[in-house]
Amino acid sequence: MGNPRRHQSGAGGNRGSAMTPTPVEINLHDDVVLRSLRPEDAAALAEAYRVNSEHLAPFEPLRPANFTTESGQRTEIAALLASCAAGTALPLVLAHGSRIIGRITLSGITRGAFQSGNLGYWIDRSYAGRGLMTAAVNEISRLAADELQLHRIQAGTLVDNVGSQTVLRKCGFIEFGLAPQYLLIAGRWQDHRLFQKILAR
Repeated sequence: MGNPRRHQSGAGGNRGSAMTPTPVEINLHDDVVLRSLRPEDAAALAEAYRVNSEHLAPFEPLRPANFTTESGQRTEIAALLASCAAGTALPLVLAHGSRIIGRITLSGITRGAFQSGNLGYWIDRSYAGRGLMTAAVNEISRLAADELQLHRIQAGTLVDNVGSQTVLRKCGFIEFGLAPQYLLIAGRWQDHRLFQKILAR
């Protein structure tokens, strides 16, 4: 894959404080860029969700009717960017030219004694299997350690989501438990396997 080009500086500050990283733009491979979510991404994100609605439906909560519209995505993006400014989220997208082909987000970032965040991600069906999400998870793990100075990140997958579990294991995540009826996914409470990665400091 080669070394990706990185275009962000350190956030600075003391470990344990809320920190917002500078804008992220990282070349992965196959001309795909991992970058910060932007307000102007609303139309492209709405289109990505429409194209992948059937693909994502088994893995996501039921969405409001306007979720796959530009207006709905403007609302979603505004909430995510507000969380980013507050230091509780790091929302990124995978972009191929003007097209958005995936998202990866650290959310629920907690400081104090925990120093942890929750990882979520998805990728366009037609781009799956190329190692792009593995590369993206490795990069967001590095950002979590170096920019956000977190101690750990956690991710949950549906019990039978072998593809996502494979990505996590490749990126150094360890399964540490099973959470019964953990999240309301596809309209019903479903069990999840829980993974974590302790970030080297």
